[in-house]
Amino acid sequence: MTTPPVTLRNVRPYGAGEPVDIRIQAGVIAGVAPTGAVEAAGEVVDGGGRWVGPGLWDAHVHFTQHVIRRRRIDLSATRSAADVIAATVQARAAGWPLTAGMLMGYGFRDALWREPASLESLDAAIRDVPVVLVSGDLHCAWINRAAAGRLGIQIDATGLLREGPWISLLQSLDASVELPDAAYREAADAAASRGVVGVVEYENSDNATEWTERSARGFDALRLEVAVWPDRLEQAIAAGLRSGIGLDERGLIAFGRLKVVVDGSLNTRTAWCWHPYPGMDPAHPHACGVESVAIPELRRLLERARGAGIEAAVHAIGDRANSEVLDTFADLGMPGMIEHAQLVREDDFARFARLGLIASVQPEHAMDDRDVADRHWAGRTGRAFAFGSLHRAGAELRLGSDAPVAPLDPWISLAAATARSRGDRDAWHPEQRLPLDVALAASARSRVEVGQPADLVIVDRDPYDTDRDALREMPVAATLLGGRFTWRRL
Repeated sequence: MTTPPVTLRNVRPYGAGEPVDIRIQAGVIAGVAPTGAVEAAGEVVDGGGRWVGPGLWDAHVHFTQHVIRRRRIDLSATRSAADVIAATVQARAAGWPLTAGMLMGYGFRDALWREPASLESLDAAIRDVPVVLVSGDLHCAWINRAAAGRLGIQIDATGLLREGPWISLLQSLDASVELPDAAYREAADAAASRGVVGVVEYENSDNATEWTERSARGFDALRLEVAVWPDRLEQAIAAGLRSGIGLDERGLIAFGRLKVVVDGSLNTRTAWCWHPYPGMDPAHPHACGVESVAIPELRRLLERARGAGIEAAVHAIGDRANSEVLDTFADLGMPGMIEHAQLVREDDFARFARLGLIASVQPEHAMDDRDVADRHWAGRTGRAFAFGSLHRAGAELRLGSDAPVAPLDPWISLAAATARSRGDRDAWHPEQRLPLDVALAASARSRVEVGQPADLVIVDRDPYDTDRDALREMPVAATLLGGRFTWRRL
């Protein structure tokens, strides 16, 4: 279907003084000139002197997790095991609906708890129904005996299930929940209202099939680049999928990368580091975190993907994980992407650019985890969430949210990346702030130029003249995807 032409009148590119008109035809920017100098085509929309920039991308999303979060008890405000139990009991008493026969919550972070999670305390609070509480970083869950019995798993005295066994279980739990297309549409519309035109989908699912089917049923609010995990790599290769290939007739869904998770997370103290975590016995096999996928297996997976024309994105959070992944990419002589890159050795920053690797980072995580990092990466936080160091070393950056771990809102990511602060707190390692132009470029895949896709966002303020808090809450007047409005209040 051909997109009707449209002319945006009286809008100003970010940082510019004089307004311009933008003529859009067939989903592409066909003209940009001072207001009044462009011959109008199609509907003429007056921007009222607002600012225009490229449509925004979120480079790391778990979309089903983002959608399903609304069906789980919100535990994000809890600060202790007792808080989590109280919130869960309160929700249970209020008749919170079960999901697949279980009471599910999301959002606790236990890295700073004074009293650890325990199976006995959760069981003492709720015994009559299976309870599964998902951590805010998605890397572990707190489970009672009823849930363990129903799911056929073994849990220890903490009641916590972490990393590989939990991630596999989470995938099966999500697959058992039927989410209507309307739920995806609602989440996509909300993203469009914040200027989002595309996301990179890293859900551990059959993304290529599921998103192609959603597109065929009418989903058209976002562009998606969808990943494949190792357990479906052979299936993808057999289907002839390769990076960049289009998957749907609308031209919105493209096949992306192989996603491999090499280590855990900071909050669960499973990120793979060179030094032990405080309080851990150095002789303990996981004192320095977890090697989720052995490096020889990572190498095999990357070689297999490369031979099939599939690029790679590798999750690496701890500094040893990043070193080992950089070594692997170097040995194979292939470009790729490192997801998160939260703790990096000083000698490794320059290797990103030298090896042609993209650092896909989530700035709001630095705001969420600064206190956790100060405790568990003490003495190393000058190179934690070190976006400035990566940029100065010449690395290409992409910004994302890891939604639902952080909100699917690029303006929040932009503010966190450029200010390194929120609320009443001072900037955390301000030397790691990114210049706004760098952060904006890392959040977009097009430009406001003739011949570029008409993926645009129109906002009420100039980002270059907006303070930290106002940037986080940037009012979005319109979002266009290929010249078609997906959000509009003009």
